Amino acid sequence: MRGKRAPLPASLTTTPPPPPHDIEKKPQMMEFGFKDRFRPRILLMATLVSMGGFIFGYDTGQISGFLEMPDFLQRFADTTNAHGELAFTNPRSGCIVALLSIGTLIGALVAAPIADKFGRKPSITFWNIIFCVGVIIQIATTTKWYQIAIGRWVAGLGVGGLSVLTPMYQSETAPRYVRGALVSCYQLFITMGILTAYCINFGTEAVPSPRAWRLPMGIGFIWPLIMGVGILFLRESPRWEYRKGRIESARTTIAISYGVPEDHPEVNREVREIKNKLDAERAGGGKHPFYEVFTGPAMLYRTLLGISLQALQQLTGANFFFYYGTTIFQSVGLPNPYVTSIILGAVNVATTFPGLYIVEKFGRRPSLIYGGLWMCMCFLVFSSLGHFALDPVDPTKTQSIGYVMIIFACLFIAAFAMTWGPIIWAVVGEIYPSRYRAKCMAMATASNWFWNFLISFFTPYIIGAIDYRYGYVFAACCFTGAAVVFFFVCESHGRSLEEIDTMYILGVNPITSKDWTQPEDDELPNLDGTYLTPGARGIKKQDEARVPVEERQERMMVPRQGSIPEMSGARQS
Repeated sequence: MRGKRAPLPASLTTTPPPPPHDIEKKPQMMEFGFKDRFRPRILLMATLVSMGGFIFGYDTGQISGFLEMPDFLQRFADTTNAHGELAFTNPRSGCIVALLSIGTLIGALVAAPIADKFGRKPSITFWNIIFCVGVIIQIATTTKWYQIAIGRWVAGLGVGGLSVLTPMYQSETAPRYVRGALVSCYQLFITMGILTAYCINFGTEAVPSPRAWRLPMGIGFIWPLIMGVGILFLRESPRWEYRKGRIESARTTIAISYGVPEDHPEVNREVREIKNKLDAERAGGGKHPFYEVFTGPAMLYRTLLGISLQALQQLTGANFFFYYGTTIFQSVGLPNPYVTSIILGAVNVATTFPGLYIVEKFGRRPSLIYGGLWMCMCFLVFSSLGHFALDPVDPTKTQSIGYVMIIFACLFIAAFAMTWGPIIWAVVGEIYPSRYRAKCMAMATASNWFWNFLISFFTPYIIGAIDYRYGYVFAACCFTGAAVVFFFVCESHGRSLEEIDTMYILGVNPITSKDWTQPEDDELPNLDGTYLTPGARGIKKQDEARVPVEERQERMMVPRQGSIPEMSGARQS
């Protein structure tokens, strides 16, 4: 402050009295029964929006089967194996599989600013259209392998955008009591998409024509059509609407989500929280730059933690099976590797359901720590059997070893589906304050896709060099993931987003965070309620920081015809 501001009128410095139905400063949370929690509208929203995960899972599952289909090999293969059969070289198979991940990385980075400008709903439809364009490019391919790769890159743009928008829309629109479950549905739908692709590949792989791989691709149009059109019948995110001054529409959306009247205490509480957070975000003085995700209080810690957790989710090695599962089990001498892939996909889907229960029953930290250690053990056994016990020349001589390897692959998939699969998405969505959540989630998701690309591209090279010992790398990463959670992730089960924010700002020890309790009658710090200066290197006093907001409100007391006061949190009469 260069000089003292003139005293503000009493009407602007005095907090207006609350409406009769909103007297409590911190009202008690309302309880909702099972029927209220899982109303038809909630289930419809969960199905439509989580279809973004299904699209990614379906695309992931189908490519592993294509690489072994006779017609696909005849058109795009560039070498032969030791038995004189058509095959892909490592560079070509790596490019075909991995370019999807490059597209997803780019899509994840640009999705957030597009969604902030145009809204969540139209953005979701837009990215579904982009995905369909990528599928068209692939289906139109005849003999050019790079056209398949380019088509997968374009489709990846759509998948990456949806990977950010799906959890973002769910967390911003869903009622608080089902927010975690709906966000975790993204991972559930990924597993369902993978299994669906495996089953369709199994039904077409023996067809001696392009129909073997074009039909699964064509079926892929169904999922973006359902999501892209269905989202238009849902309401826009209330938080985005409030930011654009559509306050009454935001209130209506919240009321519809909870299934209560617009003057219900739960609706008033949520509208008040949105207003207070937005006031604090905009009142710090000037425009807040992007790099605040690193300079804000405890933000460097959390930004790097989210990026690391998403990277470690990929480095657990789950996609090692999903991308190359058919090829892997073909190499261990099994008669029909497509059946094995279906078994893995079925285990993946079935065990994701108990995972939704485990995360709420035992908490985030224990689930991730024990899940990481279990996956580490599974990979150690899988790799040891593959390297030391499996016959490298004729695997059919040691087929029993191959079946044991499948068992431990299933045990690994079960642990991943119950822990690191869905829970990482929930944790990353919880550790950031609202003002930085979109940017930080985009960066963390981009980390996920970056490591996805590295694994999918370099896996053929690494397996060719060190065979099944590659699994020891994933085993070490699983152990590292468990250690990172143990030392750096605070337990967030059963806590509000504001409490989680406070724990990281205060530097609560993650190891003892489960037992941390909030002091009674004490206003604890949280980033969404802090008036930060641009760059987040300083904090303004509340009275000073509120001046820009109050000046804006004063200017807007006589709004232009048809305009809506942007910062007013009160209901229109």
